[in-house]
Amino acid sequence: MQLPPTGPTPPESPALATRLAPSPTGALHLGNARTFLVNWALARQNGWKIVLRIEDLDTPRIKPGVIEQTIETLSWLGMDWDECAPLQSADLAPYRDAMTKLAQLGRVFPSSLSRTEIADAAGAPHEDSGEIRFDPSLRPEALPTTFNDDGTNWRLVVPDEAVHFTDGFMGKQTISPSRTVGDFALWTQRGQPSYQLAVTVDDDRQNITHVVRGCDLLDSAARQTLIRRALGITADPVYFHLPLVRGIDGRRLAKRHGDTRIDHYRERGVPAERVIALIARWCGFAGNPETLSAADFASGLSLDTMSAEDVTFTPEDDRWLLDAGSR
Repeated sequence: MQLPPTGPTPPESPALATRLAPSPTGALHLGNARTFLVNWALARQNGWKIVLRIEDLDTPRIKPGVIEQTIETLSWLGMDWDECAPLQSADLAPYRDAMTKLAQLGRVFPSSLSRTEIADAAGAPHEDSGEIRFDPSLRPEALPTTFNDDGTNWRLVVPDEAVHFTDGFMGKQTISPSRTVGDFALWTQRGQPSYQLAVTVDDDRQNITHVVRGCDLLDSAARQTLIRRALGITADPVYFHLPLVRGIDGRRLAKRHGDTRIDHYRERGVPAERVIALIARWCGFAGNPETLSAADFASGLSLDTMSAEDVTFTPEDDRWLLDAGSR
């Protein structure tokens, strides 16, 4: 597909960059929008280049028209970007090159074991994904030195060590992927890179220095650090893992909580400024604004006033939004 034109031309060699990286597996909902809006606002506050990167490798779950719909929704909310990265699915060569290098180093191996999480490996993992730990004892005795994309899942040899980093929002972190997920998938039987490999390769080649996303992906920061180390990538991005938006049942916001799509509210006549005002309240803005533009959101956002607790989307929030559409 043809990606949209970019915003203002960025500097030729920007020192700092982030990415808006939606996955077109469904329409953006309020939880997605909150993360993207905070990401965008931090970038505009700090002069980071913004790369729009559509992560479209979760092939079975990609729905027709959702890429265009996602881009339109981001624009409707007032977000822009400085560069559009090619669709991930347009060229798998960079990911195959990474796998070839890892195989030559003896850091990956094929596995024909059938596990539920392998089928979903191309999608970003979430807290309720039910991933199963792959124990090191399941590795083959001899590791291959050649990568063969023959319809087999390939996994990283995960060292038994902790990864330490300081998250820009959540502070110091110590995570041991060897204890949580073990040897995790890098290449799937569909002939595509997993989320973990694709994101790591793309962040490196697109010079991404700052990553803003939900805290359900906190463990992914450690996994991606291990992949970078295995590939010899020396620079680590600065991470900001934000609290999630949950339903009243305490679970991560999803279809089970009703129609929380941004387009649902847009179709009901709710202005973008009303949606942004609700997100602003969730981000600790004072004064309970009734409406707020994206530009004003960017001017007023401060991570210092954002609660570290997850947000609950309530029926009252839903009514508050829809009331604006009925006026």
